[in-house]
Amino acid sequence: MSPVGSSGKKVGLVLSGGAARGLAHVGVLRVLHHEKIPIDIITGTSSGAVVGAAYSRDQDINRITRDVLDTNWKTAAPLFDVSFPKTGLLKGRKIRDLIAGYVGGNIKFSDLKIPFACVATDIDTGEEVVIDSGSVPDALRASISVPGIFTVVKLGGRNLVDGGLTTPLPVEIARRMGADFIIAVNVNPHVTDRMRKKSEKEPNIFQVLLQSIYIATYSLARNSVEEADIVIEPNLRAIGATDFQKARLLITRGRQAARSAIPEIKRKLAGL
Repeated sequence: MSPVGSSGKKVGLVLSGGAARGLAHVGVLRVLHHEKIPIDIITGTSSGAVVGAAYSRDQDINRITRDVLDTNWKTAAPLFDVSFPKTGLLKGRKIRDLIAGYVGGNIKFSDLKIPFACVATDIDTGEEVVIDSGSVPDALRASISVPGIFTVVKLGGRNLVDGGLTTPLPVEIARRMGADFIIAVNVNPHVTDRMRKKSEKEPNIFQVLLQSIYIATYSLARNSVEEADIVIEPNLRAIGATDFQKARLLITRGRQAARSAIPEIKRKLAGL
Protein backbone atom coordinates (compact mmCIF):
# COMPACT_ATOMS: atom_id res chain seq x y z
CA MET A 1 0.00 0.00 0.00
CA SER A 2 1.54 3.28 -1.11
CA PRO A 3 0.76 5.90 1.54
CA VAL A 4 -0.29 9.46 0.88
CA GLY A 5 2.62 11.84 1.36
CA SER A 6 6.32 11.05 1.77
CA SER A 7 7.63 13.75 4.05
CA GLY A 8 9.00 11.38 6.65
CA LYS A 9 6.72 12.94 9.25
CA LYS A 10 4.94 10.46 11.52
CA VAL A 11 1.14 10.33 11.57
CA GLY A 12 -0.57 9.45 14.84
CA LEU A 13 -4.10 8.10 15.09
CA VAL A 14 -5.85 8.75 18.41
CA LEU A 15 -9.06 6.88 19.26
CA SER A 16 -11.31 7.97 22.11
CA GLY A 17 -13.22 5.82 24.55
CA GLY A 18 -16.96 5.59 24.24
CA ALA A 19 -18.11 2.03 25.03
CA ALA A 20 -20.42 0.92 22.17
CA ARG A 21 -19.77 4.16 20.30
CA GLY A 22 -16.17 2.99 19.95
CA LEU A 23 -17.35 0.63 17.21
CA ALA A 24 -17.54 3.72 14.98
CA HIS A 25 -13.72 3.68 14.99
CA VAL A 26 -13.91 0.60 12.77
CA GLY A 27 -15.71 2.62 10.09
CA VAL A 28 -13.13 5.41 10.33
CA LEU A 29 -10.27 2.94 9.96
CA ARG A 30 -11.91 1.35 6.93
CA VAL A 31 -11.81 4.69 5.12
CA LEU A 32 -8.29 5.65 6.22
CA HIS A 33 -7.04 2.22 5.13
CA HIS A 34 -8.82 2.39 1.77
CA GLU A 35 -7.49 5.90 1.11
CA LYS A 36 -3.95 4.76 2.01
CA ILE A 37 -3.54 7.33 4.77
CA PRO A 38 -0.30 6.43 6.57
CA ILE A 39 -0.62 5.54 10.25
CA ASP A 40 2.67 5.30 12.12
CA ILE A 41 1.49 5.46 15.75
CA ILE A 42 -1.82 4.59 17.42
CA THR A 43 -3.05 5.49 20.89
CA GLY A 44 -6.43 4.77 22.38
CA THR A 45 -8.56 4.71 25.49
CA SER A 46 -11.11 2.07 26.47
CA SER A 47 -13.07 0.86 23.41
CA GLY A 48 -10.84 3.02 21.20
CA ALA A 49 -7.86 1.15 22.59
CA VAL A 50 -9.39 -2.21 21.65
CA VAL A 51 -10.00 -1.15 18.04
CA GLY A 52 -6.58 0.51 17.84
CA ALA A 53 -4.77 -2.57 19.12
CA ALA A 54 -6.62 -4.84 16.70
CA TYR A 55 -5.55 -2.64 13.78
CA SER A 56 -1.99 -2.30 15.09
CA ARG A 57 -1.66 -6.07 14.97
CA ASP A 58 -1.82 -6.54 11.19
CA GLN A 59 -3.93 -3.76 9.62
CA ASP A 60 -6.50 -6.37 8.55
CA ILE A 61 -9.52 -4.05 8.61
CA ASN A 62 -11.75 -6.65 6.94
CA ARG A 63 -11.08 -9.13 9.74
CA ILE A 64 -11.77 -6.51 12.39
CA THR A 65 -15.05 -5.58 10.73
CA ARG A 66 -16.12 -9.24 10.49
CA ASP A 67 -15.26 -9.85 14.14
CA VAL A 68 -17.37 -6.91 15.26
CA LEU A 69 -20.34 -7.72 13.04
CA ASP A 70 -20.20 -11.46 13.79
CA THR A 71 -20.49 -10.85 17.53
CA ASN A 72 -24.10 -11.41 18.58
CA TRP A 73 -24.41 -8.45 20.92
CA LYS A 74 -28.04 -9.31 21.71
CA THR A 75 -26.98 -12.56 23.33
CA ALA A 76 -23.82 -11.29 24.99
CA ALA A 77 -25.03 -12.02 28.52
CA PRO A 78 -22.51 -14.88 28.99
CA LEU A 79 -19.75 -12.27 28.73
CA PHE A 80 -20.91 -10.72 31.96
CA ASP A 81 -19.39 -12.84 34.71
CA VAL A 82 -20.93 -11.42 37.87
CA SER A 83 -18.61 -10.77 40.77
CA PHE A 84 -19.97 -10.62 44.29
CA PRO A 85 -19.03 -7.02 44.88
CA LYS A 86 -15.41 -6.47 45.61
CA THR A 87 -14.24 -3.70 43.32
CA GLY A 88 -16.82 -4.14 40.55
CA LEU A 89 -19.96 -6.00 39.49
CA LEU A 90 -18.21 -8.03 36.78
CA LYS A 91 -14.99 -10.02 36.96
CA GLY A 92 -14.16 -9.23 33.34
CA ARG A 93 -12.46 -12.53 32.53
CA LYS A 94 -14.83 -13.35 29.69
CA ILE A 95 -14.66 -9.88 28.21
CA ARG A 96 -10.86 -10.21 28.33
CA ASP A 97 -11.14 -13.44 26.35
CA LEU A 98 -13.33 -11.68 23.77
CA ILE A 99 -10.78 -8.87 23.50
CA ALA A 100 -7.96 -11.39 23.08
CA GLY A 101 -9.87 -12.87 20.16
CA TYR A 102 -10.15 -9.47 18.52
CA VAL A 103 -6.44 -8.69 18.81
CA GLY A 104 -5.12 -12.13 17.88
CA GLY A 105 -4.72 -13.98 21.15
CA ASN A 106 -2.47 -13.41 24.14
CA ILE A 107 -0.06 -11.22 22.24
CA LYS A 108 2.42 -8.69 23.55
CA PHE A 109 2.93 -5.07 22.52
CA SER A 110 6.18 -6.10 20.84
CA ASP A 111 4.14 -8.31 18.46
CA LEU A 112 2.16 -5.36 17.07
CA LYS A 113 3.12 -4.01 13.63
CA ILE A 114 2.31 -0.37 14.48
CA PRO A 115 3.61 1.22 17.73
CA PHE A 116 0.64 1.34 20.09
CA ALA A 117 -0.17 2.53 23.60
CA CYS A 118 -3.34 2.58 25.65
CA VAL A 119 -4.35 4.44 28.77
CA ALA A 120 -5.68 3.34 32.15
CA THR A 121 -6.16 5.22 35.42
CA ASP A 122 -4.63 4.41 38.81
CA ILE A 123 -7.71 4.41 41.02
CA ASP A 124 -5.59 4.97 44.14
CA THR A 125 -3.69 8.04 42.96
CA GLY A 126 -5.84 9.34 40.10
CA GLU A 127 -2.82 9.24 37.78
CA GLU A 128 -2.86 8.55 34.07
CA VAL A 129 -1.10 5.25 33.35
CA VAL A 130 0.25 4.72 29.83
CA ILE A 131 0.68 1.04 28.94
CA ASP A 132 2.92 0.14 26.00
CA SER A 133 4.54 -3.15 27.02
CA GLY A 134 3.55 -6.56 28.29
CA SER A 135 0.29 -8.35 27.54
CA VAL A 136 -2.01 -6.49 25.14
CA PRO A 137 -5.24 -8.17 26.37
CA ASP A 138 -4.36 -7.40 30.01
CA ALA A 139 -3.65 -3.77 29.12
CA LEU A 140 -6.92 -3.44 27.22
CA ARG A 141 -8.85 -5.08 30.04
CA ALA A 142 -7.47 -2.35 32.32
CA SER A 143 -8.25 0.44 29.86
CA ILE A 144 -11.95 -0.56 29.57
CA SER A 145 -12.53 -1.13 33.28
CA VAL A 146 -15.39 1.24 34.03
CA PRO A 147 -15.37 1.79 37.81
CA GLY A 148 -18.22 -0.03 39.51
CA ILE A 149 -18.89 -2.25 36.49
CA PHE A 150 -15.61 -4.17 36.12
CA THR A 151 -13.27 -5.19 38.91
CA VAL A 152 -9.99 -3.30 38.96
CA VAL A 153 -6.97 -4.74 37.13
CA LYS A 154 -3.72 -5.14 39.02
CA LEU A 155 -0.74 -4.35 36.79
CA GLY A 156 2.70 -3.21 37.82
CA GLY A 157 1.63 -2.90 41.45
CA ARG A 158 -1.21 -0.53 40.56
CA ASN A 159 -4.99 -0.87 40.74
CA LEU A 160 -6.15 0.20 37.28
CA VAL A 161 -9.52 1.29 35.91
CA ASP A 162 -10.87 2.96 32.75
CA GLY A 163 -8.45 5.37 31.11
CA GLY A 164 -11.30 7.71 30.25
CA LEU A 165 -11.26 9.07 33.80
CA THR A 166 -7.97 10.85 33.10
CA THR A 167 -7.34 10.70 29.34
CA PRO A 168 -10.44 10.07 27.21
CA LEU A 169 -8.62 11.14 24.02
CA PRO A 170 -4.84 10.52 24.33
CA VAL A 171 -3.49 13.08 21.86
CA GLU A 172 -0.54 14.15 24.01
CA ILE A 173 0.57 10.55 24.41
CA ALA A 174 0.76 10.15 20.63
CA ARG A 175 2.87 13.32 20.51
CA ARG A 176 5.22 11.91 23.13
CA MET A 177 5.55 8.73 21.07
CA GLY A 178 6.82 10.81 18.15
CA ALA A 179 3.73 11.71 16.12
CA ASP A 180 4.13 14.94 14.12
CA PHE A 181 0.60 14.97 12.71
CA ILE A 182 -2.43 13.84 14.73
CA ILE A 183 -5.75 12.49 13.47
CA ALA A 184 -8.05 12.31 16.49
CA VAL A 185 -11.36 10.44 16.44
CA ASN A 186 -13.81 11.46 19.15
CA VAL A 187 -16.91 9.27 19.32
CA ASN A 188 -18.56 10.99 22.25
CA PRO A 189 -21.18 13.57 21.27
CA HIS A 190 -21.60 16.85 23.10
CA VAL A 191 -22.97 16.42 26.62
CA THR A 192 -26.06 18.51 25.85
CA ASP A 193 -26.75 16.39 22.74
CA ARG A 194 -26.72 13.28 24.89
CA MET A 195 -29.01 14.90 27.41
CA ARG A 196 -31.55 15.64 24.68
CA LYS A 197 -31.80 11.94 23.90
CA LYS A 198 -34.76 10.89 26.01
CA SER A 199 -35.43 7.25 26.81
CA GLU A 200 -38.78 5.74 27.63
CA LYS A 201 -37.10 3.30 29.96
CA GLU A 202 -35.36 4.06 33.21
CA PRO A 203 -31.58 3.64 32.69
CA ASN A 204 -29.96 0.56 34.19
CA ILE A 205 -26.89 0.60 36.39
CA PHE A 206 -24.50 0.04 33.47
CA GLN A 207 -25.96 2.96 31.54
CA VAL A 208 -25.81 5.22 34.61
CA LEU A 209 -22.16 4.42 35.33
CA LEU A 210 -21.07 4.82 31.70
CA GLN A 211 -22.97 8.07 31.27
CA SER A 212 -21.51 9.43 34.50
CA ILE A 213 -17.98 8.91 33.19
CA TYR A 214 -18.66 10.60 29.85
CA ILE A 215 -20.35 13.59 31.49
CA ALA A 216 -17.45 13.99 33.92
CA THR A 217 -14.72 13.66 31.30
CA TYR A 218 -16.29 15.54 28.40
CA SER A 219 -14.25 18.72 28.99
CA LEU A 220 -11.02 16.68 29.06
CA ALA A 221 -11.82 15.25 25.65
CA ARG A 222 -12.64 18.69 24.24
CA ASN A 223 -9.28 20.04 25.43
CA SER A 224 -7.49 17.18 23.67
CA VAL A 225 -9.47 17.75 20.47
CA GLU A 226 -8.01 21.23 20.26
CA GLU A 227 -4.48 19.78 20.19
CA ALA A 228 -5.11 17.55 17.15
CA ASP A 229 -4.41 18.45 13.52
CA ILE A 230 -7.51 16.68 12.21
CA VAL A 231 -10.61 15.84 14.23
CA ILE A 232 -13.18 13.27 13.11
CA GLU A 233 -16.41 13.24 15.10
CA PRO A 234 -19.07 10.84 13.78
CA ASN A 235 -22.72 11.80 14.23
CA LEU A 236 -23.67 9.50 17.11
CA ARG A 237 -26.09 11.72 19.00
CA ALA A 238 -28.92 9.18 18.85
CA ILE A 239 -26.75 6.21 19.83
CA GLY A 240 -26.15 5.32 23.45
CA ALA A 241 -23.00 4.05 25.12
CA THR A 242 -24.58 0.60 25.60
CA ASP A 243 -26.04 0.24 22.07
CA PHE A 244 -23.65 -2.52 21.00
CA GLN A 245 -26.41 -4.10 18.90
CA LYS A 246 -26.13 -1.09 16.56
CA ALA A 247 -22.65 -2.13 15.42
CA ARG A 248 -23.45 -1.91 11.70
CA LEU A 249 -24.92 1.61 12.08
CA LEU A 250 -21.96 2.72 14.20
CA ILE A 251 -19.48 1.52 11.58
CA THR A 252 -21.48 3.32 8.88
CA ARG A 253 -21.48 6.59 10.84
CA GLY A 254 -17.74 6.33 11.38
CA ARG A 255 -17.20 5.70 7.68
CA GLN A 256 -19.33 8.72 6.71
CA ALA A 257 -17.43 11.05 9.03
CA ALA A 258 -14.05 9.83 7.81
CA ARG A 259 -14.99 10.24 4.15
CA SER A 260 -15.90 13.87 4.85
CA ALA A 261 -12.49 14.42 6.45
CA ILE A 262 -10.38 12.79 3.71
CA PRO A 263 -9.92 15.91 1.51
CA GLU A 264 -8.60 17.93 4.47
CA ILE A 265 -6.38 15.08 5.64
CA LYS A 266 -4.80 14.69 2.21
CA ARG A 267 -4.36 18.46 1.82
CA LYS A 268 -2.63 18.81 5.17
CA LEU A 269 -0.45 15.74 4.69
CA ALA A 270 0.65 17.06 1.30
CA GLY A 271 1.72 20.27 3.01
CA LEU A 272 3.93 18.63 5.62
